[in-house]
Amino acid sequence: MVWFWVALSACTIVVLLAYLGHRYVLRRYLPPTMRIFQEKPLFVIPFGQPTSDAETVSFRTTNNLTLQGCYLKTVGPRKGVILFGLEFGSNRWSSSPYCDFLREEGFDIFAFEVRNQGDSDSLPGYEPLQWVTDYEVEDYRAALAYLKSRPDADPRGIGLFGISKGGSAGLLAAVDDPYVRCFVTDGIFAAHTTMVPYMQKWILIYCRSSRIAQAVPGWYYRLMGLIAIRRTEKERNCHFPHLEHVIHQLAPRPLLMIHGGGDNYIKPEMAKALFDLAGNPKEFWLVENAKHNQAFQLANGTYKERVRSFFLKHLAAPTAILHQAHGVNGLPAKELTPAAVEVSRAS
Repeated sequence: MVWFWVALSACTIVVLLAYLGHRYVLRRYLPPTMRIFQEKPLFVIPFGQPTSDAETVSFRTTNNLTLQGCYLKTVGPRKGVILFGLEFGSNRWSSSPYCDFLREEGFDIFAFEVRNQGDSDSLPGYEPLQWVTDYEVEDYRAALAYLKSRPDADPRGIGLFGISKGGSAGLLAAVDDPYVRCFVTDGIFAAHTTMVPYMQKWILIYCRSSRIAQAVPGWYYRLMGLIAIRRTEKERNCHFPHLEHVIHQLAPRPLLMIHGGGDNYIKPEMAKALFDLAGNPKEFWLVENAKHNQAFQLANGTYKERVRSFFLKHLAAPTAILHQAHGVNGLPAKELTPAAVEVSRAS
């Protein structure tokens, strides 16, 4: 009986010390973690000029904000439609350098500006960061609904080509929408796979003992990151969805993930950790020496060829195949005939 009380007292002391230690960590380290999480990175934001042959588009979100976009039709027979996801802060016309070669190949391009960006409406009280929130995901879902509602909507579905934040938001919106058939991303990132490695690196700025910093288990860094995100959500009145938790649901739709080997903001190992969570078929292309969102400029010719080949293979299906597993406007589509399935596999 004595040993029982001794053990119980020891366990109580351990739990109490752990609790007090956790409270100390929250008080000392949580505020700088939240501050760093909300700091906007310094990088050049691209802006394009209006294209004369673009169709100006306006569409509404579910909470009645008006978003602005541009629809760029191919000059020849259409092989498919691609939704282009803009990087943080850029305008819809910045899609042209990335997509002109795809228009020439036979793809229509649709680009739009999320809320609080470019000419789209702003949501009062919301200040966007580089991190994806539920607001941007809602905007991409509204964009998908718009593409389905067009008179010239492609019943086979569309492709997604997204840069940085636009790519991440597009993937999150497409997780439960099979109308998006395939994905090309460049420089995407997610909260935990980016945040936790930096926490492990920066802890030495605030903790004097490297031994203590190294002894902290990985799960505790993830816990602290989650707490910091949750408190930031309350302060900013938004929600930061975790792409890591759902990226596997994109499969079996094909994914080509491009990343810069010289990216000092989203390190290649962070991108690879996110990529490893995705299901097959998938491909990871690391462009050596390319900084964040600079792979297109550094490997221009190869970049265009790989993206072109990807969409030709996975999006430009034969015109005889008119239906995906999910139809236009969210209506159930007809099943493919066995002959059509064979044509699809051959393509």
